[in-house]
Amino acid sequence: MTDTPRVLIVAAPFYEDITEQLLAGARAALDEAGARHDTVMVPGAFEIPGAIAMSWLGADPYDAYVALGCVIRGETSHYDYVCGESARGLMDLSLSGVALGYGILTVENIRQARERAHVDRKNKGRDAAQAALTMAAFKTSCAD
Repeated sequence: MTDTPRVLIVAAPFYEDITEQLLAGARAALDEAGARHDTVMVPGAFEIPGAIAMSWLGADPYDAYVALGCVIRGETSHYDYVCGESARGLMDLSLSGVALGYGILTVENIRQARERAHVDRKNKGRDAAQAALTMAAFKTSCAD
């Protein structure tokens, strides 16, 4: 990693207003840290680990990745599969050496999502970006 980390934010805009708040928090944290960052959008939370893997295995991987999205429980088991498999995919990447921050909200309702996403509240986008930067720095220190 260089002195200026490169970070890719991978976001799923299924709940656009929630994702925009998560993005605002993540971008603010990265800007404050002096990190360079890009953003890509994928269809949903399920696709986030795949997009990160494609980038990481590509010719010019980023120093860190931020996963952002929101999954709200519905009336079917779809929620359980999307939450579980996206979390598993991101953990697999982390265990493979990818520095990342997990910012996929898994909530029961839109009220909980707004509380965790809004930039003036808990903003998990900011938290995920800070975690990604911390993990990238740790990875670099392990390589020294």
